[in-house]
Amino acid sequence: MLSSLHQEHLNIAKLLDLLKRKQSFIEHEQKVCYRLIRDVVDYLSEVSDKRHHPKEDMIYEYYLKYRVVDGEVGHRLKEEHDKLVEAGAELKEMVEMILMDAVIPLDQFTAKLQQFIELQEKHMSYEETVIFPRLREALTEDDWRHLEQNWQIHSNADPLFGPEVAQHFRDLAGRLAL
Repeated sequence: MLSSLHQEHLNIAKLLDLLKRKQSFIEHEQKVCYRLIRDVVDYLSEVSDKRHHPKEDMIYEYYLKYRVVDGEVGHRLKEEHDKLVEAGAELKEMVEMILMDAVIPLDQFTAKLQQFIELQEKHMSYEETVIFPRLREALTEDDWRHLEQNWQIHSNADPLFGPEVAQHFRDLAGRLAL
């Protein structure tokens, strides 16, 4: 399960790189396709917020229930997931306003975009360097089997990086050359 979460982090990193390029274009007053930015935010909302983070939360809740863990560490992951959902919703709202021709100062938009990217990257770094190693060390093969069985109920193919690209994400897949 950790290897699939790690792969999902790599996929998210590709999307964050795309957002960074779009942010640079905006800062250099080059033309940007805001629908593409919206598609990235939609994907992260659909996949990260509704599948990836719940999978991590399930594993981590199991870990907290059956292992001794420091108090602060115990709640940080869930709090970060909540912040990411909120930041994504705020960014999507700004993009939607731009797509409806609302006047949004570009410096405000790029600041919100940068904040979103940084939150995502810091969060994934924390998971990769702190959380995942702890889980690897503490959970047994039986624990992982149990978690895998519990997760199978929620498992769906990734609509962008999975075997078939969903219609909604075809433009985004083309931009990523998938």
